[in-house]
Amino acid sequence: MKAMSRSLVSVCVLGLSSPLLAQSSAVESPGHDALRDTLDQSLGGATEGQLSVEQIRPAPMDGLMEVTLNSGEVLFTDPEGRYMITGDMLMTDNDGFVNLSAETRNERNAERVAAIPDSEVIEFAPDDVQATISVFTDVDCTYCRRLHGDIEDILDNGIRVRYLAYPRGGTSAGSYGKMLSVWCSDDRQRALTQAKHGQNVPERDCDNPVMKHYELGNQLGISGTPAIVMPDGTVVPGYLDVDRLTALVFDQ
Repeated sequence: MKAMSRSLVSVCVLGLSSPLLAQSSAVESPGHDALRDTLDQSLGGATEGQLSVEQIRPAPMDGLMEVTLNSGEVLFTDPEGRYMITGDMLMTDNDGFVNLSAETRNERNAERVAAIPDSEVIEFAPDDVQATISVFTDVDCTYCRRLHGDIEDILDNGIRVRYLAYPRGGTSAGSYGKMLSVWCSDDRQRALTQAKHGQNVPERDCDNPVMKHYELGNQLGISGTPAIVMPDGTVVPGYLDVDRLTALVFDQ
């Protein structure tokens, strides 16, 4: 869906400009029903109904509106919806540039990950939680196993870890069945640890969030594991040693 939506968006844009995106206000502005209808019609027609508008709000650059799609992508348009712009908006300052689009994406990432209820994740938490990270993981991933091997040290640093499922390749992944068994286990923590140690986990099936997490990861732009979502929503791909991870978590 992620790759498909990106290619379809590039086909359906009516006009392109130099890379621009924007930082948005916290609340959607009212009175954009006509613009939403126009964009939904164009996007829906060009993508066979896969893409639609989720939110519209003013951009800090005069004359532009920020449009968030159901795929998680952010575009910009004129108030009439005749032209659309993809890319990042950079704001100049005395030190160079500030990437406003990254701030927007991170804010949205944090909101989406936080919306996953604790009942759907596998959580490892210290007694005194000082910060929380969310980790998209695959039980067969070498560096996921290495990160999980650091879990006690991570907890000792006051960091809570919320694991979300990301079987690389989706339902066709060799780890998919293992992920189901882990998430359907009576003791998810133990099952996850066993699976990451290469031990067999009894096969189980149930109503589970594995593919829900996978789709969310795709929307966040994740393509591999581990993928660590920092407290501010920044997505850091790959393994980090405990010292580096801790420094990034608390340097937010």
